[in-house]
Amino acid sequence: MVFDSTRFDLQPFVGFDMDRYVRRTFCSWEEAGWRSLLVQRFEHVPVVEGMVLPGTADLHLVVPVSGRAEMETRSGGRAVRHSWVPGRVQVNLPGHATVRGYRGDRAMRSIQVHIPSDTLDTVATQLGGTVDYEAVAASAERDPLLVEAVRTLGSSSVVSDLYAESAAAFLATHLLTRHGPQRTEPARDDTRVRAVVALMRERLADPITLADLADHVHLSVFHLVRVFRAATGETPHRFLTRLRIEEAKGLLRDTDLALAQIAPRCGFASPGALSTAFVRHTGARPSTYRNS
Repeated sequence: MVFDSTRFDLQPFVGFDMDRYVRRTFCSWEEAGWRSLLVQRFEHVPVVEGMVLPGTADLHLVVPVSGRAEMETRSGGRAVRHSWVPGRVQVNLPGHATVRGYRGDRAMRSIQVHIPSDTLDTVATQLGGTVDYEAVAASAERDPLLVEAVRTLGSSSVVSDLYAESAAAFLATHLLTRHGPQRTEPARDDTRVRAVVALMRERLADPITLADLADHVHLSVFHLVRVFRAATGETPHRFLTRLRIEEAKGLLRDTDLALAQIAPRCGFASPGALSTAFVRHTGARPSTYRNS
């Protein structure tokens, strides 16, 4: 479930025992080479109790394609009952960890889509505001166009990231314009942004999510992204990655530490994750940078 990517916030899934709950039958990342949209197909076990789903920055869409179940989802102490029914969309909100339980039949299958936070951020900015994502989740449930789009993506054989990028932009635009009233936030001093940057520097080596940053300054994830981008020109995720890359550059330049030692000091899960991000941000491999 976890991929080395600067586009998706999937680190919260580290340690998640996926095999206990589902069998993955398709992954666009691995089988189609998509990097702009993550589409997966799953077969689900029929009975689950106390499954903890971590909160990520990505907007997560789930479309059941077979089976039926009565589900209970708990977030922040509040339990909501709902039905697993083919053709209905479940929208898992960014930054919301949930605990889920259900009893269903043995034919439960789904298609699930993760839309990257930076795609949503870009679309929201172009639309001139932020969106009430709780309204999106409530009203998108019976959207036939959304269901058909997710079904189509789940059976696509197109091996092109341009296709995936276009699909991600379409889904984000449709969700934000069709299912959520636009809201703008009055201008404020950027003390919240400074507080977030200070926390980033303090916890540079630690796993930290957008939800952690937003909680620190008492904002929703998407309010934080909008305020932060207005002040810095970058999303929080990209800004944090850049801080980590700058720290890695200093360690590569001034120490003899191996990449395996540098990666955790800079908040990367592995040397491979550091190398991928380093190339994306600097255009050079860490070894090339060090030798130069």
